[in-house]
Amino acid sequence: MSQSLKFVQEHLDESGPTDVTATFATWLALVERLKQKVADRFELERDPSTDVLEDFGGDTGAKGRVRGYAGPEIDWMVHSHMENAAAGFCNVHLTIWLGPQVKVPHFGMALGCFPQGWVYLDSVPRSYLVTDTESFDRYYEPVNAQWEQVRNENAFLEPFISRSAFVRAGLSPTAFCYMAPAADEMTELVTTLAEEHLDRWLGWVDEAEAVPFADRAALAADDEAIRRNIAERDPANVMGDRYFGPATTQRLVRALWGGDRQLPRALEHEAHPRA
Repeated sequence: MSQSLKFVQEHLDESGPTDVTATFATWLALVERLKQKVADRFELERDPSTDVLEDFGGDTGAKGRVRGYAGPEIDWMVHSHMENAAAGFCNVHLTIWLGPQVKVPHFGMALGCFPQGWVYLDSVPRSYLVTDTESFDRYYEPVNAQWEQVRNENAFLEPFISRSAFVRAGLSPTAFCYMAPAADEMTELVTTLAEEHLDRWLGWVDEAEAVPFADRAALAADDEAIRRNIAERDPANVMGDRYFGPATTQRLVRALWGGDRQLPRALEHEAHPRA
């Protein structure tokens, strides 16, 4: 099984133009289905700060959409896509950052093409797992057998290993991060993994014990720092500069972490409960 030590833009630039419209449509439909399942479970409201990003584009023909949501249990959720599919690039996101009422890992999911198919599925840690062995034993060790199985039984998958040390530092030990030819074999496996990933995460949320009130403000602050650093330090932000220009890219990055949000954070719902 080979390994790539390249940035997204390097993969794209080294490949000839490849139309990935069909795979983009598959990724988009999958994420739409999963987002609806999340909306059925949680109280969510679209943050007005992302209204301006409902439909944006660039001179190259690239276009996209970013929708940010928040609610009493969800501090920030991003449902987005950006694509220049005819030229070989697409990216579809569903990332869900919980409020501090529970300490369940955050939900990470991104699917793409450049022009190989690409998948990232992870349970974003909210603590240092080497010391927080309770979280490790509860949320990561049980997934390890599936992680091993996926890696050992699917020779068509190539592990995606970023050249960025920061990106690698942000992955959990059970992150699924792979590339493969954008064909039925990959999309079928990714669909199964993504659906299982969300169902497992929703179960974790339902079964979680409440975090003590005294600990919630610190957890919320750490969560936002993680989210902001991941968004701002992503080396793939250069793709936004390329397709949409630096000004729009900076707005997109702020939307990913909630930098322009208008709705209250999940922690504030506790301080100001609804009547």
